[in-house]
Parts: sequence; structure tokens; C-alpha cells
Amino acid sequence: MQTPADRQDRHEYPAHWEADVVLRDGGTARIRPITVDDADRLVSFYEQVSDESKYYRFFAPYPRLSAKDVHRFTHHDFVDRVGLAATIGGEFIATVRYDRIGADGTPASAPADEAEVAFLVQDAHQGRGVASALLEHIAAVARERGIRRFAAEVLPANSRMIKVFTDAGYTQKRSFEDGVVRLEFGLEPTDRSVAVQQAREQRAEARSVRRLLAPGSVAVIGVGRAPGGVGRSVLGNLRDAGFTGRLHAVNRAFPEDLKEVDGVPAHRSVRDIAGPVDLAVVAVPADHVPDVVTACGEHGVQGLVVLASGYAESGPDGRERQRELVRRARTYGMRIIGPNAFGVMNTADDVRLNASLAPEMPRPGRIGLFAQSGAIGIALLSRLHRRGGGVTGTTGVSTFVSAGNRADVSGNDVLQYWYDDPETDVVLMYLESIGNPRKFTRLARRTAAVKPLVVVQSAGSAPQGHAVRATRLPYATVSALLRQAGVIRVDTITELVDAGLLLARQPLPSGPRVAILGNSESLGLLTYDRCLAEGLRPARPLDLTTGATAADFHRALARALADESCDAVVVTAIPAIGEGPVGDAELAQALRSAAESVPGKPVLVVHVELGGLAEALSAAGRTAPQAGTTAPGTGAGTHPVPPAEVLPTAVRHSYSRLIPAYPAAERAVRALAEAVKYAQWRREAAEPGRVPEYDDIDEKGAAELVGALSAAGQGLTLGVEETCALLGRYGIPVHRALPAPSPDAAVRAARDLGYPVALKATAPHLRHRADLGGVRLDLADEEQLRRAYAELAQLFGPPEELRPVVQRMAPRGVDTVVRAVIDPAAGAVLSFGLAGAASQLLDDMAHRLVPVTDRDAASLVRSIRTAPLLFGWRGSAPVDTPALEELLLRVSRLVDDHPEVVAVTLEPVVVARRGVSVLGATVRLAPPPARDDLGPRTLPAY
Repeated sequence: MQTPADRQDRHEYPAHWEADVVLRDGGTARIRPITVDDADRLVSFYEQVSDESKYYRFFAPYPRLSAKDVHRFTHHDFVDRVGLAATIGGEFIATVRYDRIGADGTPASAPADEAEVAFLVQDAHQGRGVASALLEHIAAVARERGIRRFAAEVLPANSRMIKVFTDAGYTQKRSFEDGVVRLEFGLEPTDRSVAVQQAREQRAEARSVRRLLAPGSVAVIGVGRAPGGVGRSVLGNLRDAGFTGRLHAVNRAFPEDLKEVDGVPAHRSVRDIAGPVDLAVVAVPADHVPDVVTACGEHGVQGLVVLASGYAESGPDGRERQRELVRRARTYGMRIIGPNAFGVMNTADDVRLNASLAPEMPRPGRIGLFAQSGAIGIALLSRLHRRGGGVTGTTGVSTFVSAGNRADVSGNDVLQYWYDDPETDVVLMYLESIGNPRKFTRLARRTAAVKPLVVVQSAGSAPQGHAVRATRLPYATVSALLRQAGVIRVDTITELVDAGLLLARQPLPSGPRVAILGNSESLGLLTYDRCLAEGLRPARPLDLTTGATAADFHRALARALADESCDAVVVTAIPAIGEGPVGDAELAQALRSAAESVPGKPVLVVHVELGGLAEALSAAGRTAPQAGTTAPGTGAGTHPVPPAEVLPTAVRHSYSRLIPAYPAAERAVRALAEAVKYAQWRREAAEPGRVPEYDDIDEKGAAELVGALSAAGQGLTLGVEETCALLGRYGIPVHRALPAPSPDAAVRAARDLGYPVALKATAPHLRHRADLGGVRLDLADEEQLRRAYAELAQLFGPPEELRPVVQRMAPRGVDTVVRAVIDPAAGAVLSFGLAGAASQLLDDMAHRLVPVTDRDAASLVRSIRTAPLLFGWRGSAPVDTPALEELLLRVSRLVDDHPEVVAVTLEPVVVARRGVSVLGATVRLAPPPARDDLGPRTLPAY
């Protein structure tokens, strides 16, 4: 007969606790619950643990587990007793378990909310961050089961385990008794624990990408015996790029006596390679990939670039094939770029990796490039690699990743790598889809704070093969949220490259003031007009005339840069009659030497049919004047270059800075305008503002009301009284609107409210449409009210169709709308705009992620195109924007404090000269979407 303790669990197997995680060194492991079927694995795992680690776990010599131990450690109820294991290749590398205890320290059940926790990590895997990852996951499991505190007893000599607990960021209490350190800590996430978790995530994911981009050895699997074919091409590209590591060619069809292919060691299987393999480029048909993945995993390969197609992009069967590919690779701790990938590149001198289908390596440089599509990747590499075809002049790439279907490694992972990559100064990304918008926005904000991030986001639906979370947010809203996070959002590949060239070559402008000079008056005026159109503040162009020499350009540029009223300079140039390459080189060097005199201001060149000048501007970076010499084109003794030892580091680095050249004024000015906006964001991000506290907010009372109302059912739109009650607890009063099903009822309602009143039709086709005539305002007495009632009935039909209401008049002002919505992919979003058909037609709404700070609220109000109406446009009286900002902050607090509030609409909100009046409100409650950003670190599930 089975006792309760013998039964496996009181609950079904919690499959949602299974997760793949990236470890500290960039490898992966799978975390899952331990079950009765794991007895042999547990015994095998324990046999590989050192005697010292066993002693630390059990406080005594414990050479082997007894049958009773094995039973206890594999039989869990998944509530009061839970065990998790970290596995690689299906075998345990670490375990953790908790046991719920009561106040006396003995086993207990709910409502006891404390548990003892203990770890054991195989010695070969200690130092990889396995225990830290397990602690995050067992803590999340415990919170789900109603446990609020963990207790752990650790020997003082077990410093590694003590560090795991103390570094986790939870609020702790430590005591020492009977030679044992006792640690107690709450499990509610704190600001510090979330920060620790995100920092660990960044380091781990960055290292996992670094292992793919800087391997010590590469095997190309699927190299054909004859020239041609994908595998043979990739092998040639690696060899021709000068890859600095070990290179291997693999094909199971190679003859046994074949030793080399194109000078590269040849093998029939990756298992036959004597040394380690860090990266495998898989260039075999999809049907053969599973066997290749298994062989790579058993050999200890760290990562894969899968070039094969025929996966999720091909339909349901391919999607399942892709899931199996990811599951199999993660079983062995490998990460995948692809499938259907174009490949990866790293131009660093100590790597020289071209594991891609591109026949040429791009020039080394400071731009990190990410594209999901291979075709887009080719186009971007081409534009950055060659002169002409748009932006002239050249720049270089640090690393390139084309992720294909991005089944595993995504733009988020690569962004983690580029965040602290010292070889990358600017990040360019072409995103056909964003798999995890909430995480991408968080990573983008952090990255943009230290280096520019320029993104083209596809406006269409996600391509087949991309696993994308559903979002209800319009494309424009997502774009606005990316801009809020500091992303430089552009619309085309051309704009992406234009902005990248400027940001990679020049410093950020300190403001929008632009000087324009050149030898063409018409081109200068065109540039001036484009600056005005982009919101910049240009000075009148300085015309040097068509006879200007290189020295004239130098003097004019030096003066403009020295002017404190100038933040950036655009130089316009047209060819002079008879001028050739010598003149181009002289002008280019003159511009560079002048620019270096004030290295903190950006300089751009707009040229017309001056291919030689663009090439010379690029070449000038390689032939910069040496310290102590005179800049060309300046005349003897003018502006000598100071010795390097007297220059600040930033100035010394500026001597290798290139001046970007653009073939059209609009392209140069658009890139400059984006740089100006980004620089402004950087300055504002340094002081992000705060979320104010309001003494009159009743958070507890609101929570009780939300809980009581939510119990009524799934997905509930609150009635008028409940809406007013909930908003009132957050200091948001709503003007009462009384139903008026008849003229007499309207008169009674007006008497209750007090004249003057407004009469409104609330039928769906008339609601919030004052332009259709369904509203009568300033009704001062019963006679006016009855007359207005009759007019509405005559125009729009009987009361049952009109659904009229009576409302007390609010002070005159500007009608606005405030909305908040919980999006399952992006999170809580607060939106603001003016009410009315015109704003709806123009989609003139601004958006911010919740929680909103005081700075966010102020910028939200000012970022709509119709914002001048709030600030005294054309002589009208300015309205009370501080009161409006406070309302936005209160709505933000409501949806942030109570995730069950999934939608709030306040419309109209009348902003008067003093105060705001909320005339209409709706609130919807529902179970909140799951938030993976607050849980333990995991890779996307497959």
C-alpha cells in the first residue's frame, strides 16, 4: 500500500518549470524537475562529485547515496518538496531542492511559507554559474507554491556556496551557530536582485555569442569533394579571409585516404578531429543535420552556424524540424545561428573569421551589423564595403551576424555582446521581426546609453520561420517605444547606412545649430531648406564661390567650428573646372585638418559628382598629417599639427576620424538630424527622472477592489460606478454622467448636477464624435435643455438609439485622450493625444512604456504634433500642462501597481487653464499576461 510520501506528487508534472539557460561561460544547460525516473542519473551524478563537495553538502563524509536517499531525492510532491536538476547531454551536472518547513524547522505544508534549500554541483562544472541559475529557478518555483523565504545552512569553508547566496541580491539575514552559517532571505525580487540577474544574463549571453564570433577552431561540415557548392565556398571564404585559428573540412563521403581539401585537413566526421572544435558551420541538407548535431555535441563543439534551409520558413513540417534542431543542440549545451543563415564574420586581426557565403570580408572597422535576412545582409555589406551605390567613402565592420530564422541566437543575444564589445562603436540592425519586444527595449535602452543603435524595423508581418510573440500594438506605436529607448529608428537600408557612417566617423553634436558652407550657393540653400524641414537650426549658408581653393575651405571650416554658436558643419562642394584627383586630395586633407582643430563637432560633406573627393576623404584617414607638420592647403606656418604627446587621448584618436560624404543634401541632413536627436536622448537619459509618490493614492484599497471585481469573471469591463471608484482611489476624479432616457429624466439629472450642463449622445457611432453634432454644451436652464434634447432626437433618432446622458459643464479647455493598455509582448504602454477626428486621422498619439517618470510625462505631452495647442498657439491661453502630466503619472501608477488593470481609457480629458476634467472613463480588468522579464533567466522555449 502506498503512503502519501510514496506517491510521486499531488500535482501534475510541472512542465512549465523546464527551461534552457545560458551559463556564465556562454554554454547552455537545461533545468527541469527531478522525477522518479531519474534514480540512475542521480546515482551516476553523485559518483562524479568529489568527497569535498559531498562533505560540504552533508556536513559529514558521505561517499555514496543509500537507496533511501535516492528515493527521497527523486520523489517529490512538487509543492512542499521540489528538486530541480541542471542537465547537459541528458546527464545531471547539478541539483537543488527545497523542503517546506514550519516555525520549529520540521517538515510542514502550507500555509507555512519557509523552506530549506540545498545545492550540489559537480566539480567539473563549478564556476560556470550553474548554482546561481538554479537559485533563480528554485526561487521562482517556491514563490509559485506560496513560499516566501529560504533558509540555508552552509559550512564556513564552503565560500563558493555562501557567495552564491550573498551575491543573489535578496534581502538576507546571517547567523552563526554550532559551526554552521545560517542564511535566511526573502524571495520577493528586489531592485538589486533584478539588477544582479540582468547583469548575469548580459555576461552569459555575451560570452555565448563571443564563442561563436571568436572561435579558436572551425569545422565546415558538408565540404564537397569538387569545387563549388555551399560547404566548399564557405571553406574557401574562411581560408581566403586568413582565419587565424585551426580549420577543418568534414564530409562523411570523403575517401578514407583523403588528407586535405584546398590545403585544409579533411575528416569523414567531426568525431575524427583530434583537437577541440569551437564552431561548426553546417552546410548539409536539412535531413542530415540531426546526425551532424549529435556528432558535434558528442565531440564538445560549442556552437553551430546552420546554413541549411527547409525549416520553419517552409511550413509546419519544417517548423517541427526546427524545434527538434534547437532541442537537440541545447541538449549538448550548444547555441545555434540559423537555420537558413547567411553566416557570421569577425574582422579583428586576431580572428579574421568569414564563416559566411560572402566571398569577401568587409574592411575592418567599428560597426556591428545584424540582419535576419541573408539578402539584406548582402546589401548592407555591399554598401558599407564599396564606394558609390549611395553613400560614397568607405567604413568598416567589426562583426556581422545574419541569423536567418533566428531559432536560437537572436538580435537580443548579439546586442548583449555588442554592449561591451570594445571593437564596436556603432550597432546597425535590420529587424524583420522582434521576438521579445519587452527584452529588446530594455537591452536597447542600456546599449544606446553607451553607443548608437540604428534600426530598420520591417513594417510587414514576420517572415515564416520567425517565432514572434503576438502584439496588438500598431507598427507606429512600437516604433515610438523604440525611440523612447534611445533607438535611432530609420525606414530604409540607405538611411541605416547613412546614419551609421556619420555615427561611426564623427562625434555627436551638442545641439541642433548647423553651419553650412561651400562653393555652390544653390546647393547650400538646398541644404539649408532640408535642415529646417528636419527641425534643425541652420545659419545662413556661407558661399565661398566656385573659385574657392582648398585653403579657402580650410579657413572657412576652421572658423565655423570655432564659433560657439555652431554645433555641426555641413560642407557642400561641386567640382571646379579642370580639377582632378590632385585637387580632390588637397581639398579632402584641408577639410580633415580643419575638422581636427575642433574634434568635438561633427563635419559632413555633401558633394555633387565628386567621386574623387569622397575617395580622398576616406583615404585621408590613412594619410593624416603627422604631429609637428603643417596641414596641406593651409599655407606655410598655418595651423601646424601639435605633437601627439600634448594632445588629449580623444583628440589624438580624432586624427584617424573619417569625414562622411553624401551624394545628396537630404541624406546628409537626415543623418545629422538623427544624430542630433540621439545626442539629446543621451543627455536626457543621464537624468531619467523619477516616479513621484502621491499621498492620496490608496494602493491597498484599489487592490482590494480589483480583487473583488476580478472574482466576478474573466475579462470584465467595469461599470460606471466601479470605474469611478477605482480611479478615485488613485486621485483621478471622473465627472458624473447621468443617463437621460427621456426629456424629463434629463431635467431631473440637470437639477441634481446643477446648471450649466452638457447633453451628449453616447451611442457607439456618436461617442467622442463632437464633430457629428451629438453634443450640446452650456445649457443654462430647463428650456435650453429640452430644446437641445428635441434637436438631438430629430437629428439622430429616438433616445434608445441616442443613449443620451447629462453631465455638468467642465471649464473650457483643450480636449485630450489618455489611454493605457497591457500588451502581451511589449508590456504596459501609456498613450496620449488630442481628442477629435483630426488627431485620429493623423494618428497623432505619443507613447511611453510604463512606469512613466516625471520626465517621460513631460516629453509625452510635448511630443505630439498638435502639442502647440496646449501651449498658447496663435494667441490662445496656455493650459495647465503640469496638471495633465500629473494625471498621466497617476494612470501610469495604476496600471503598474495593478497588472490586472489591462486597459484604461480617459476620453475626453479637458485640460483647462487651471486643472483637468475627466469627462469619460472606461476600465477593463483581466488576468495579466505572464511577465518573463521578472522571472528567472531562460532561453526562448522550443
